[in-house]
Amino acid sequence: MKSSETDKLFNKAEVLRQKSQYSKSLLFYKKALRGYVSSLDMKGALECQLSTGDVYRMIGNFDHAGESYSSAIATAKRLGDMSALADAKTGMGLSMRGKGEWENALRMFSDALKFYRSNEDRHGTAFSLWAIAGALRIKGDILKAIAAYKESLNMFKSLGYKPAVGYCLCGLGGTSRVAGLPKDSLDYYNAANRLFSLLKDNFGLAYSYCGIGNAFRMKGEYKKALKNFARASSLYNRIGDLVSYSYTLWSIGTTYKMLEEYEKALYYFRTAHGLFKKTRDPRGIIYCKLGFGEIRMLKGRKKLAAGYFTSSLKDAAGYGFLVERCHAEMLLSYLVGELKLQCYNKLGLKLEFRDAPFNIP
Repeated sequence: MKSSETDKLFNKAEVLRQKSQYSKSLLFYKKALRGYVSSLDMKGALECQLSTGDVYRMIGNFDHAGESYSSAIATAKRLGDMSALADAKTGMGLSMRGKGEWENALRMFSDALKFYRSNEDRHGTAFSLWAIAGALRIKGDILKAIAAYKESLNMFKSLGYKPAVGYCLCGLGGTSRVAGLPKDSLDYYNAANRLFSLLKDNFGLAYSYCGIGNAFRMKGEYKKALKNFARASSLYNRIGDLVSYSYTLWSIGTTYKMLEEYEKALYYFRTAHGLFKKTRDPRGIIYCKLGFGEIRMLKGRKKLAAGYFTSSLKDAAGYGFLVERCHAEMLLSYLVGELKLQCYNKLGLKLEFRDAPFNIP
């Protein structure tokens, strides 16, 4: 049992983190870190560095998260703690993933996965598979992402670790939506929502509410979609997670676009775009530009629309985002009177688009 004043600060931070009070928890982690460093307790410092990285990542501050994980990597090497080194590399990979750097993230996750498997660390292995699945989703390798999420889910179920089961279910919900399977998506998100309700996990609840909203959106049930987005927005605002909140705003904007309420849609796209620029999220920026372009197209401003679609295509190609590239190509083809969907077919996605406005998943 930890007893020193510094340990008490660390424990307070952990309690606040569990309650999704991330900003408050950071204050206590930073105080604890100073205490551990001044007393030369590098094991305690390492725990703080890892936890601080996790919290920054949870609120979407990937640059600060990366700095914390980088410090943790250095400390772990100094201590010769290879398990903590693998944890820090996984965290660093998640921060890279958050900035769209899926290739670098996969390298980090692969290194960690090798260590966890060689040491028969089933929890670490399951977590690495979850992280890899998310990176594959961002890359656009959706079918492989689904397979990795399922493998991670089964491992976490066997370990009886319920929070991770919930996040795997959310991951499966999101990838199923992109794969063109809205019913599967809704089932996964509903299961996650029930679990997070029991666990009183506000972050997980917000994630699942947003996912449920998107699943309803894909099914054309827009009132239900907006109701769930409102629930997610309220929780994300309370938590302070700008990245997830930004995607919720984009989803609300897309829902209004489908309802042909274009001024409302533009308001939400603009708000989301500003936040994505703040968090430096290239995928989010691409989605907003696609939204801007489509509304211009629907209003007959084809030249302006073409500029947004072309810029989105260039960015998606530059980052290697396969799905977003398909969206940009599809919209550009529609603009010139020929709807091309072959790109989606090559990725194994069952997305069917016929006419604008398009319900982008």
